[in-house]
Amino acid sequence: MAFGTQDDTDEVMNEINVTPMVDVMLVLLIIFIITVPVMKNAVKVDLPRATSQPLDAKPETVRLSVDAQGDYFWNETRTDDKGLIVLLRTAALKTPQPELHISGDKAVRYERVALAMADAQQAGIKKIGFITEPAQQP
Repeated sequence: MAFGTQDDTDEVMNEINVTPMVDVMLVLLIIFIITVPVMKNAVKVDLPRATSQPLDAKPETVRLSVDAQGDYFWNETRTDDKGLIVLLRTAALKTPQPELHISGDKAVRYERVALAMADAQQAGIKKIGFITEPAQQP
């Protein structure tokens, strides 16, 4: 056993291994060869100039309330059954069409709310929602 001697296999490499660098360079060369003709052969198109205003037209919300006696209120204005049908048809013709929010008193007969929904559907109202209050947590 000889301590302090080096074999020929333990020598330090004095040269840089350039093989990985050549591989990376070849990949980059191929990428440039493929992309340059695409950029040069692009079709020149003179696009028209247009200005547009963003559409901020949010549909209005119509609140239909049914009180305990079964009377209808269109945005807090009392109306009868025939007046309600006229108001619903007028609202259905608006663009954008308003959303109908129905709120019914808990003491009213369901028939009155169902009639209002049927009238709204026949008038052509597409968006109908119900207003309720969340249950009280004990």
